[in-house]
Amino acid sequence: MRMHWDAFLTAVQERGEYPSTREADRATRVVLALLGAHLVGNERAELAAGLPETCALVLLNPLTAAEPLSPERFVRATAAWIEGATEETAKWDIGAVLSVVADTADEDLMRRILLQLPPGYDLLFGRPGMTEREPEPGQPYRDRAERPERSAASE
Repeated sequence: MRMHWDAFLTAVQERGEYPSTREADRATRVVLALLGAHLVGNERAELAAGLPETCALVLLNPLTAAEPLSPERFVRATAAWIEGATEETAKWDIGAVLSVVADTADEDLMRRILLQLPPGYDLLFGRPGMTEREPEPGQPYRDRAERPERSAASE
């Protein structure tokens, strides 16, 4: 069953501790556009089928990638696309978005997606070791102690 846009955005806003849905929307679009460039075939289509239509369109019409990005380069690319973001805030954004995305997919689909991506993406999806052991649903990868601050340019 496809998740509704408002519910998806609210979940991203809560996990990202964003003050507005505008920030959650921006993070969602950037992260999904980058992710879509790295997924192919049935896995991308199956993942899109469970996402809100807005998210599915972004995922299915991705940016072009010459080569798969390592998790570290994915973080840097995300930071480059979000005004005022640093690598630390980009990790936060990625964790907020991808953990909600992971919640929309079943375990088998998530395993297949993670097998397509370079090692380390399990952490970005908040599913550490998922290809090796049972996941802990809903736990984005990051230190939840304190949300990093963006630079003043983004406000």
